[in-house]
Formats: sequence, C-alpha cells, structure tokens
Amino acid sequence: VVNAYSCESCKSEIFQEVKNKSFLPLVECPSEDCKTNRTKGKLQMQTRASKFIRFQEVKVQEMADQVPVGHTPRSTTIHLYETLTRTVNPGDIVNISGIFLTSPFTGFKAMRAGLLADTFLHAQHIQQHKKSYTSIEPDEHMQTILDELRRSPDPYMRLAQSIAPEIYGHEDVKKAILLLLVGGGTRTMSDGMRIRGDINICLMGDPGVAKSQLLKFVTKVAPRAVYTTGRGSSGVGLTAAVMRDPVTDEFILEGGALVLADNGICCIDEFDQMEESDRTAI
Repeated sequence: VVNAYSCESCKSEIFQEVKNKSFLPLVECPSEDCKTNRTKGKLQMQTRASKFIRFQEVKVQEMADQVPVGHTPRSTTIHLYETLTRTVNPGDIVNISGIFLTSPFTGFKAMRAGLLADTFLHAQHIQQHKKSYTSIEPDEHMQTILDELRRSPDPYMRLAQSIAPEIYGHEDVKKAILLLLVGGGTRTMSDGMRIRGDINICLMGDPGVAKSQLLKFVTKVAPRAVYTTGRGSSGVGLTAAVMRDPVTDEFILEGGALVLADNGICCIDEFDQMEESDRTAI
C-alpha cells in the first residue's frame, strides 16, 4: 500500500509506503527543492496516484446446532484480501481455511492490555456449503431423480411427504411448506409495480404437534435460512442495529435475523411471545 502526496510549493510528488494498519501522514515536503529553498511546503494527499489493496473484515459465528447447551455462540474475525473480498454474504454457511495471527493493540489500549493481543484469521480459501438454487449445477444422479419424479403420478404429494418424513401426517401443512420453499413468480405490472411471489406462513396449533420440528427442517433444507425464537428477540435483533465499526470508526448497520435471511427463509419460533412493538417492527 502506497500513499501519494503532492507538494504545494515545489509541485513534486512524494510517496510513502504504509506497512501497518495505522500510519502518520507526512505534513512537510522532504524533497531537495524545499530543503534548499527552506520552504516547508505543505503536502496534499492524492488518491489517484496512491496504491490500494482490497480489504474486507468479516465476522463468523458458530452454527446454532453446534453450540453446546446453555452456551452462547462464539465468533471470530476474518480478514479477506484482494480476490476473496465480497465472496461471502451475511447468512452464508462457509468453511474458511487460513493463518491464525495476532494483532497487537496500539495506543492506550496497548498500555492497558500488556501482553494480551487481539486475534484474527488471515483467510486463504473459502468454501460455500449451501449454494443458491441458481448456482446449483445438476449432475447425472440428480437429473435421474428429477426425471423419475417428473414421471411419477403425483409429484406434488411425493415431494410434500419428503418434508420432515419422521413426522407422521400433517399433509396439508407439509404441502404449504413445500409451496413456501418453492415460492411463487414475481410479477412486474405494466406500470412498473412489482408484486412479490414470496409466501409467508403462520403455523398455529397445540403444544407438541411438531411445529418447531417442521421449522428446523426448513432451515436445514433451504439454501439460505435463519432460525430464531421470538421469546428472547427484540425488534433490533430481528431487523438491524446501529453499531460503530472497529476498523473505520464509523457507524454501520449490523443485520439481524431478517437481514441474514434475505432472499431466503426466516423461521421465527414462539412468535406470540414477542412484544407488540417488536412484532410491528417486522
């Protein structure tokens, strides 16, 4: 990374190599002309001549089904450079391989931290686990299954029965969940208005009739799905929260469950136990 300056007095270009996360910009011109004339020329930063590298900081969190009972999910920081940037989106399930490094604190934090240091993973390779429907390329085995399903007398019923097969009955509910997973077609009217084809489902019933089990099955099958419960969730946790970015020190929006499930399915359990204000926020 190289920072470029131009001098207001001698018009010469000065280059400064940046090796750390933070650097002290040059103020006075160090060129020979300014030293000879003893004019302390002011330097102006020039972004056009500077050299940048693409960088993205990503936070990954443990999968909800892998967290031990009674524990909160742990998270770690990942640093992505150049071609790896913008390859992951919020809500993706990924395997990341890289180098585990330490990042020492600077300034007053370093004085207080002593020998402690922050840690991060310098990513080298990212593997996506769940692909979207558009990026899945059917192989011969999948094509054979699809052809067989197409020839069957009642494919709709057969597909509905394959949803949560361990739960007996609930055929109408399973058919509704199948339609939710497939979704309808988005229509664009003549005046430009878009009518979404997404289907929303509210499951109501007595305790112990496998409502939560059906929800959890949807999160496993869908390429992009988030499972959350309404009991301990707030409107901010489900929509978005304003936070300060530790890298740039600017305010950013951190997405909640609905943002993480964008273009996918958000399963909210115990919807009735949410507060009224949070329900309207959704």
